[in-house]
Amino acid sequence: MADDTVFRTMLYDFYGELLTDKQRRYYDLHYNEDLSLAEIAEMERVSRQCVWDSLRRSEAAMRETEKRTGLIARFRQRKRELAELEAELSTLLEAGEEKTRQTAARCIEKLRTLTD
Repeated sequence: MADDTVFRTMLYDFYGELLTDKQRRYYDLHYNEDLSLAEIAEMERVSRQCVWDSLRRSEAAMRETEKRTGLIARFRQRKRELAELEAELSTLLEAGEEKTRQTAARCIEKLRTLTD
């Protein structure tokens, strides 16, 4: 469940600009502002079903875009690889000679700037 929430947030961050203004507004209100379908429907003066359909279509469109482009998958993979590199360099930082430690420390700093 938590991973699904994170994935929905990432979908919106990566592909939200591809949605219509109305779809973006409904998606943001429901998933980011935590409003219920009924609350959104009342605010927007539409039916609850209209909001539900819009959310379902929005998510389907963003998931399809992810399936075609793989941007989120590549982002997650790169993040894992950078964390692995940092862990390996940390080992060198602790065990190596002075020059090795300095090089490892510089590399770790560069990796951290990439992940921020």
